[in-house]
Amino acid sequence: MSNCARAEHLIKPADLRGILRYVPMFREHIFVIAVDGSVVEHEDFANVVTDIAVLRSLNIRVVLVHGIGKQLRDAMAGNRGAQGDFYGEGATDAPMLALARASAGAVAQTIIESLSHSGLKTALTNAVRVTETGVIHGVDQMFTGKVDKIDTGLLKHLLDQGVIPLFTPILCNREGRSLRVNSDALAAEIAIALGASKLIYLTSFPGLLINGAVVVNMPLAKLSAIIRERKTNLIEERLRSKAVCAVRALENGTTRAHILDGRVGGGLLTEIFDKVGLGTMIHANDYEQIRPARKKDVQAIHALTKQGVRRESLVLRSRAHIEQHIDEYFVYEIDESVIGCACLRRYADRHAVEVGSVYVQSFYSGRGVGRMLVEYAELKAAESGASKLFALTTQSGAFFRDVCGFANGTLEDVPAQRRAEARDNGRNARVLFKKLTPPRKKPSRERSA
Repeated sequence: MSNCARAEHLIKPADLRGILRYVPMFREHIFVIAVDGSVVEHEDFANVVTDIAVLRSLNIRVVLVHGIGKQLRDAMAGNRGAQGDFYGEGATDAPMLALARASAGAVAQTIIESLSHSGLKTALTNAVRVTETGVIHGVDQMFTGKVDKIDTGLLKHLLDQGVIPLFTPILCNREGRSLRVNSDALAAEIAIALGASKLIYLTSFPGLLINGAVVVNMPLAKLSAIIRERKTNLIEERLRSKAVCAVRALENGTTRAHILDGRVGGGLLTEIFDKVGLGTMIHANDYEQIRPARKKDVQAIHALTKQGVRRESLVLRSRAHIEQHIDEYFVYEIDESVIGCACLRRYADRHAVEVGSVYVQSFYSGRGVGRMLVEYAELKAAESGASKLFALTTQSGAFFRDVCGFANGTLEDVPAQRRAEARDNGRNARVLFKKLTPPRKKPSRERSA
């Protein structure tokens, strides 16, 4: 979905019931929000502050960190004497540090003014102490620093008082000298120290771009592998620092990191409260998962399958029928919300198992959810000893054949009981099947001491 299209899908008053279930989940949680200098300078930065005010009204604690890359780049255009990286990832000489201090002061003041206009309390604080980075690969980093110590007690006291701690990328060392730090890394270290639930990067990009495409949901393991295998060239250059810092935060206890376009009105709230969001979510826990259905899922499954019935792609099954056979169903869940389902039906002929009721919310179509549900069915059917998985469908033949690798079949490929039902119900469904490979047994391993 394009950024503009997503902007049309922002939170509306009718969505409040959906938002309300998140309120207890996030109450008193800490969100660390890192705002790029380009976002602060944008004409719609007031919308970001409005979203932050909403978070505060929901008793979500917020820490703000800002960058100055855009401002430094502009300042450097008229100052050829300064040398260093705009984004705090390389060495910083004295002229560059002077420009960075001036830029940080101006950006911080803009943020303070915007927060004050919205009635939000904030405080610039020296709760983070830095130290010199030193020499890296033979290059003296001069006035570039890294986080040395975080006074979590002070920060938590400010948060308890309803104050938003604000950090610039210019911080002091033990001797009180200013050093420049990378704002992405600073935000990650603060998130780790405070046990934040979310680390949010507001950028001028629509999300994490890998090979030029936005990745909506990124498992930590996958992003870690890209970085570990030195394939960061696949990531948009200006987002590499955020990706690396997000991985560090998640590997040290932060549950989720988000990368999104901070210039889109209402984007911050959309990313947090909408099931799909606006940008990229990097998740360390089981954000997306397939699991066996439980009785509490009956209503959600019934609602999903009714959509399929209206489209004549599924057979009508009553709520009572689903509840009676709930042990046959499994669901695809996002953030504790069921967005897809399927069922496995077994027969006296144990060699053949049927996968049915495969349905995914239309908003998630094309995202691979249906394929993963069928793959899960294949795994479970093979584990039960079946040698064949089959499906009877009127409208999803191409999906099973082209996406899931099923072959066209006939009623002779299904158990006798199911064959009789298919002939009697008048649906004239197509038969597709897939041969299963028995799962390999894992070698036993002694428990380590």
